[in-house]
This record gives sequence, structure tokens and C-alpha cells, in this order.
Amino acid sequence: MTDQPPVLELRQITKKFGPVVANDRVDFDLRAGEVHALLGENGAGKSTLMSVLYGLYSPTSGEILVDGRPARIDSAGDAIDLGIGMVHQHFMFIPVMTIAENIVLGNEPVKAGPLGRLDRRTAHQRVRELSDRYGLAVDPGARIEDVSVGMQQRVEILRALYRNARILVLDEPTAVLTAQEITELMAVLRRLKDDGTAIVFISHKLGEVLEIADRVTVLRRGRSMGTVPRAGATQQSLARMVVGRDVIFQVEKDPHEPGAPILTVEDLRALDDRGLEAVRGATLHVRGGEIVALAGVDGNGQTELVQAITGIRPVEAGRVEVDGADITGRGVRAATAAGVAHIAEDRQRLGLVLPFTLAENLGLRRYRHEPLSRRGWLNLGAFTALAKRLLAAFDVRGGTPGTLAAALSGGNQQKLCIAREIDSDPKLLVAHQPTRGLDVGAIEFVHSQLIAQRDAGRAVLLVSLESEEVRSLADRILVIYEGRIAAEFPPDASEEELGIAMTGGGAGTASAA
Repeated sequence: MTDQPPVLELRQITKKFGPVVANDRVDFDLRAGEVHALLGENGAGKSTLMSVLYGLYSPTSGEILVDGRPARIDSAGDAIDLGIGMVHQHFMFIPVMTIAENIVLGNEPVKAGPLGRLDRRTAHQRVRELSDRYGLAVDPGARIEDVSVGMQQRVEILRALYRNARILVLDEPTAVLTAQEITELMAVLRRLKDDGTAIVFISHKLGEVLEIADRVTVLRRGRSMGTVPRAGATQQSLARMVVGRDVIFQVEKDPHEPGAPILTVEDLRALDDRGLEAVRGATLHVRGGEIVALAGVDGNGQTELVQAITGIRPVEAGRVEVDGADITGRGVRAATAAGVAHIAEDRQRLGLVLPFTLAENLGLRRYRHEPLSRRGWLNLGAFTALAKRLLAAFDVRGGTPGTLAAALSGGNQQKLCIAREIDSDPKLLVAHQPTRGLDVGAIEFVHSQLIAQRDAGRAVLLVSLESEEVRSLADRILVIYEGRIAAEFPPDASEEELGIAMTGGGAGTASAA
């Protein structure tokens, strides 16, 4: 492979947004049948670089070569014509349309005749043939809004392949996938690689990079730190390139001394968005000074349970109490007033108001109180001062207090949410996938913050699909299965024990209540 000429070269790419330099003379190349990973901190310029390649941004300077020839890419259409496909971090679908309709959109097979109507049979057939070829099993007739995130990931890849992509860019493709879906995606990428597809793999998960990549390029603050082969690379060496220092992968914490229960949930029942019962009599408690981790296969009621506790979702039956205050079904404002902070699973839909500035988003929990407001008037200077303090303390990059939240990278949006919630001095911190999309340095920082909350006597309910995160942070592990707390384990429980309980096949060592 190393003797093959590159199918893609980015030479000295610079991209500026006003005074902000997102990419600074970056070189990158890619060969057929290769997976080239792109690593970097949140806001390091990875997505910007690939957006330049895909025609979403025009480079300030630099050159793009495809098959050794200079290429001008002014739009996604130009990129597609050159055989470049991109699967974005946040999927881009029309939810009410079927899988087949989303895949063929813009290049639809049509029936003969003056009206040019969509030939659905042919569309379904082409999608099936493509999915069979690459092992990407989908139901062409299913609506996008009705399928899992993992299925949507497959559809995004199929859509690029349908347009004859031979260069495929995957931006954080595993960020929202379950462990099983990640395994399936890796198998798909190997098949694509064997078929000669050139793949750019953007990720923060170093283990996945070492598993799938042939080469790794690291960006830091918009500049390339170099390209290394996978052979000989380690998580420690890559992390050092990413953040410029050694990273502690093992969470360090002292023995905990829990106090009285802060969160009490009794026989809680809640429905999902389809009106089906998703939480089926869940009972649990979290004491001050402890981290309780909720583990389970995605889709077993975690989201609905968290939303019922934090006031987002109505409660059908049962009770939620925070430090003696009954907040059952009383909404978000009552939960907030009782001392609940919530790092939401979906930062864009539930965690932030994207058209608001960073200062406005950081003030969302406090805008009714001094110093952010007085006698019904907002104090914009206080908003700015709060934002400056939190942006620095939590290393949120890519903007100033007046920058719109939509302009930040996904990882920095996540850090913005975390900063606001932790700074609210909560009694109960509900952290739902708190490190999703974060780089290794930011993950280390967030873990230390969660431990600090616990050591300060606060109750922390951690909901994560990352097994290692659960086992390293938790003082107790609760397993949720089909909407019920099925088992409780100590943090030193084995992967096998947890796995059995998460699939309904075992019991823990103690009652969850």
C-alpha cells in the first residue's frame, strides 16, 4: 500500500474564520484500500479539514489533489462527482422518508413517462443489492424516524456508496453506537477497505483507531503534529501526540463515604415516544458522596428513566424524590429548583439552544437570579463574566462569550453543557453519556470533575454505554434491563458478570434499592 500513489492529497490547507485559524498549513494524504485515522482534541480542526475536502468550506489557501490532479471542490456536489462521500457526525436525513428514498434522493430511478415518478421497486432493489454487497443489512421500506441510530449509520454509508464514493470520510462514526453496532461497523469498514475504498476515520477513541487504522495523523490547534503508522503506536503515544502531555487513563479516586440518600426513585413507570412502557417499575437510590452508574444495552429504558427523573418526560406512576422534595412529574423547573443538574445525552436537542450565544447558554440555569438578572432585567455584563470564567475553567475552545453555540465543534458543545451543569452547585448530578465525543484529555478532565462532585458530598448518577467508564468511576453499578433495575454490582465486577446481567441472564449481589 505504501508504494501506491495517493488517491487524495491535501497540501498546505489553511482555513480561517475571521481571526480564528481552524487549519494551519495542514498536509494529509490517502491511498486506496487504506484507513487513515484523523485524531485531535475537540476543536483541533479535524471536521473543518474534512469539510474543506467535501466542499462545505472553501480553503483560505492550499491545494487539493484527487488522483494526482488538482481539484476544485466548491460544493458537496463537486465532491460527490469526484467520488468523495462523507458521513457526518450528526446524520442528515428526512425522517419521514423511507431508507430507500433517503439513499436515492437526488439520483432517483424514475418510471418511464412524462411525470417522471419515483420507481420505488427499482430503488428498493438497488438498495438491497448494495446492502448485500457490503453486509450493511437494512430494510429499504422502513422510515428513518423508526430505525435505530446504528441503522441510520448504515444508511449514511450506503447513501455515499450509492453515489459511487471511492473516498469515504467518517466523522465520529462510533460516537452514538452500541458495542455490538461498533463491532458490526468495523467489519463493514474492513470489507470496504478490501474492496479498495479509501477511508478517513475521525475518532477520539484510541482503541478503535489502533484496531482499524493503517496510519494516523494528529492535529493539534489546527496544525499537523505528524503522521505515524499503526504498527508500534500505543494509546499512550497517540494520546501524548493529541494533547501534548501524558494522559492518565486510570481513574484515581479515594474510598467513598456515602451519606444519606439524595435521589430516591420508587416503582417508577414512564412511556417512550411511541406510547409504550419503557420504564417498568424502576426502583433505586443514590446517596450523597457516591457515584452510581447505570449500565445496560442501549434501548432498555435508560433515556426515559433519566428524562423522568430530570422532569423532561411525564411520569405514569411511582415517585421521584430529591433531598426530601417530591418532584414527581413536576417538570424541569421543579427538578432544577430541587438541585438537579442534568448533562443531557443529546447535547444539541436537549443540552443547548444552538441559536443562542455561549454566554446565553451558560446562563440558562441562573438567568432568573442575581447577578444575571435584577428586577426582571438581564445583566448582560454578568452573562459575559460568567461565560469568560467557565470557558476558561472547562477549556471550551472555538469561540468567545458572543459566539453562537451552533458554531462550536461537537466536543466543545459537550464541554459547554458540562460546564454549566457542574457549576450550578447541584445536590444531584445526572450525567448521561458525559464524555461522548470528547478527546482523551477532555475525558480525563470530566472524570476528575465527576470524582470531585462525589468527594464534595453530591450524588452522581452516571449513565454510560462505555463499560470501562462505568467500572472505573462507579462506587455501585446498577444494571437496567427492559426498563427495570435488574441487578447491582460492586465496581470490580467482571465484564462477563455485567454482560450476563445486561442481557437478562443473571442477578447481582444485592438489591438496587
